[in-house]
Amino acid sequence: MLSIGMEPDISSLAALISEPARGRILIALLDGRSLPATELAQRAGITRQTASSHLAKLTEGQLLRVIPQGRHRYYRIANARVAELLESMARFTPLKIGRPEPKSPIQIARTCYNHLAGTMGVRIAEAIVGRGLLREVGRDYQLTKKGAQWFSELGIDIEDLRKSGRVFARQCLDWSERRNHIAGALGSALTEYLFEQGWIEHVRESRAVQITSLGRSELKLRLGLDDR
Repeated sequence: MLSIGMEPDISSLAALISEPARGRILIALLDGRSLPATELAQRAGITRQTASSHLAKLTEGQLLRVIPQGRHRYYRIANARVAELLESMARFTPLKIGRPEPKSPIQIARTCYNHLAGTMGVRIAEAIVGRGLLREVGRDYQLTKKGAQWFSELGIDIEDLRKSGRVFARQCLDWSERRNHIAGALGSALTEYLFEQGWIEHVRESRAVQITSLGRSELKLRLGLDDR
C-alpha cells in the first residue's frame, strides 16, 4: 500500500494536460509526427512565445520530447504510453446529445499515434473480426490460423511482430466511435502497410487520413468494405 509520500501526483498531471492550449498541442502531435514550435503555436491558436512556455512545461512533465535538427527543435509525444493516455481521456468526453452533426475528417479517419482510428479504423477492425481473421479475447485480439495466412499474404511478418516486445493486437476503444479499432504491433503494421500501398494517405497539416480510390477497391475486394 502506498504511503502518503509515495502517492502518484495525479493532480499535477491533470493540471498539465487540462490547460486548453497545451491540450491542443498534445492532440496535434497524437499521430506520432514531430512538429516545430511555430506550427504547434498556429494549431493551438497562440503566439510562438506562449507556445515555447507550454512546450517547456510539457517536456519537463515528460509528456513530450525534443528532437534537435540543426538549428531547429521538433517536438513529439514522448512515448506510446502518453498517446494511449490521451486517447483514453478523449473517450471520457461527453457525447453531444441532440441533432447529429456531420462527422469531421478526424472522426472519419485518423492516425491514433501509429495505428488507424476513426470510422475507417473501426470498420476495418469489424470486417477483419467478421471474416474470422481475428477473434476478440478479453482486451486483446487473437490471431486465427486463417488470419495468420491473410496477414502474411499482405507481407506482414507475424513472427517479427510477436518478438517486438509490444502487445501483439489490442482492442482500442475509439473515442469518436465508442467501438474498437486495432492497436498494438499488428495495428501499427497494418496501418503502415495501408500507407505504403497507397490505400490511405495523410490529409495535409492534419491528423486526418483519407482513403484513396485504390484503397476503396482493395478494401472492398479483400474485406468487403463499401464506400459508406
